[in-house]
Amino acid sequence: MIIKRIGAISLAKILGAAYAAIGLLFGLLASLFSLLGAGLMGQASGGMGLFSLLTGGLSFIVFPVFYGVIGFVTGLISALIYNLFSKSVGGVELEIG
Repeated sequence: MIIKRIGAISLAKILGAAYAAIGLLFGLLASLFSLLGAGLMGQASGGMGLFSLLTGGLSFIVFPVFYGVIGFVTGLISALIYNLFSKSVGGVELEIG
């Protein structure tokens, strides 16, 4: 079986969702470390504890959105490049079974 063409929007949606899931994981880790740092700094740093608290809360939202958009754009561009080259070079050959 030879893959001659990849649906650009289809690949973009899949990669967008996958990258958003990875971004969610990284956002959770960033939130955890940021909130942990805010708790450890406590009153010693004055306003920096509040900054860490806000950064931790926002990374939980910002990371998945940012990663999802990057994944969508990457998938779209990758499929378009694949389709362009597969016309002249040939598609990827898969052996199933």
